[in-house]
Amino acid sequence: MRIDKRVGDASTIELRHLRCLVAIIDSGSFTDAAIELGLSQAAVSRALAALEDILQVRLLHRTSRSVAPTTIGVQVLARARSLLNGADELVREVATGHSRLHIGHAWSAFGDHTAEFQRRWQGQHPEIDLRFIRHDTPTGGLAEGLCDLAVVRAPLDLSSWPHALVGHEARYVAVASDDPWAKRRSIRLDEIPTRTLAIDRRTGTTTLGLWPEQERPTIEYTGDIDDWLSVISTGRCIGLTPEATASQYRRDGITYRPLRDAPLVPVYVIWRPHDFHPATHTAVALAKELYHRKHPVAKS
Repeated sequence: MRIDKRVGDASTIELRHLRCLVAIIDSGSFTDAAIELGLSQAAVSRALAALEDILQVRLLHRTSRSVAPTTIGVQVLARARSLLNGADELVREVATGHSRLHIGHAWSAFGDHTAEFQRRWQGQHPEIDLRFIRHDTPTGGLAEGLCDLAVVRAPLDLSSWPHALVGHEARYVAVASDDPWAKRRSIRLDEIPTRTLAIDRRTGTTTLGLWPEQERPTIEYTGDIDDWLSVISTGRCIGLTPEATASQYRRDGITYRPLRDAPLVPVYVIWRPHDFHPATHTAVALAKELYHRKHPVAKS
């Protein structure tokens, strides 16, 4: 007997084979499965026979009045449902991909502009569901495929990413609320080296390049925003951060004061070089408009 070379080859299994199996079991007969799928009864029978031939097992017990899965048929049925659900979900994701816009960020999105950005977006583009996603990586989740755009402030090589400079933010000093500096109106940049400075080396915006080499502060590295806030609240360290953090992360025990004589922090929006979201430039334009209220926006 000649054996078909396709027998046992999983690549020859088609979704229609699995849909027919599920429909036969759920409807209780080949006739009702054919009606449900809009096929002929013969087509349903051929699809099931092809699946059994590929798997080399009998999947159904058939009588003149009923059908029921065999022991192995129950296992195949469960996997078939899972695979079909996955395929259907894939179709839904592709169909709705452009109706959702995910903007990633490591710490604080657009700072105090975030709420206004969301309100305006809802009013101007109600057909596109906007979501902000926090992800503690330098690209705010973009490199990990978790978002369509990302807001970045940390020093980052932008040569691999299309990007736009949307604005600038002033720097603030974060101190424990019982720290003597909390009573002051502002702090000078050249005073920072007298204290221990908490820095997030992955997503933070503060680098030792802000000071001459011989006048740099003692550093304590932290993991993420929660870790950073925690060590500052103890009074052991102070922190430097863009004004977005000061507006987004107000905490009991933490006081923010403006930092004088320090360069502004550039705020960029980055996106993937290929298959970028159709609403990318619309989102960039809105962010630029909001940031322009406080600081001039350089050309991207």
